[in-house]
Amino acid sequence: MSDESRIVPREQLPSNGLHPLPMPVINLGHLTLEPAIRARVVRDIAKACQDLGNFQVINHGVSQSVMDGAVEAASDFFKLPSEIKEEFASEDIRQPVRYHTSSKDGISLSRALLKLYAHPLSDWMQYWPEKPPIYRDCMGNFAVEVRRVALQLMGAILEGLGLGKDYEHDKFEEGLQLLSVNRYPKESEGDSTIGLAAHSDYGFLTILLASSQGLEVVDRNSDSWKVVPQLPHALHVHVGDPMEVLSNGKIKTVVHRAVLNPKEARVSIASIHGFALDEKVSSAKELVNEQNPEKYNESSFSDFLDHLTSNMDKKPRNFLESLRK
Repeated sequence: MSDESRIVPREQLPSNGLHPLPMPVINLGHLTLEPAIRARVVRDIAKACQDLGNFQVINHGVSQSVMDGAVEAASDFFKLPSEIKEEFASEDIRQPVRYHTSSKDGISLSRALLKLYAHPLSDWMQYWPEKPPIYRDCMGNFAVEVRRVALQLMGAILEGLGLGKDYEHDKFEEGLQLLSVNRYPKESEGDSTIGLAAHSDYGFLTILLASSQGLEVVDRNSDSWKVVPQLPHALHVHVGDPMEVLSNGKIKTVVHRAVLNPKEARVSIASIHGFALDEKVSSAKELVNEQNPEKYNESSFSDFLDHLTSNMDKKPRNFLESLRK
């Protein structure tokens, strides 16, 4: 299954990959401080979402040992013999655990991927790999901790939109968490430098942990590719298509890609958060009026999977554009 929905031909954008993108760094610990400080952080998060569509968070409460353990577990899985990994291979994109090394989607250019459903953990962990022995515990610990961060961020974003931090609270609490565990090879001379082509995610939020630099995003100000800095102890956050729909276009999804690192293989773990599989996302009625009419049709994650299946051999397959009114 793919979590990507928008493809932007990379030849249409200039590459300024050597230039880091100045990016807000949000101290999440300040969300629990006095109301005036919390309000300032909420404004900073809202501004980052609306201006850039992505930012980084520190003091997020996920321990370094938990992050290191998840990266180690992922690395060890990808080192397993092919026959063990291939036990999780499937052509069915709806499988809750799915491994693949190539794709028909035109997006996965040079990566190995293990996709895992992760919430509720008690429902899904039984299907996860049992090898390496540390995998379930280490990846499970990370899944639980990063989901807490996602819910905290979602509340702040909703508050920043003027909807209140408890808007659609139950739908987010009961929603989907999907882990996209990736390994990108070291860049080799003569090979393409792109590991994952330009796309946007079909999740409200994606929280990314990576072992090394390799993420690039489209800078809206210059309409060019910029490197996302690799900050110690930080997690990268970007918004996806459903956030654009919910906000009725006030927040725009962010287009991003993965490039191969010339120094080393790269492991990344993307935690993608959305409503439950069949729960529809629509523009918040509080953000719709005569001056700003509803811009999108409602859809669910299941609708997105149907779209992927029916368009598997067509390029590009832009689900968000298909929702525009």
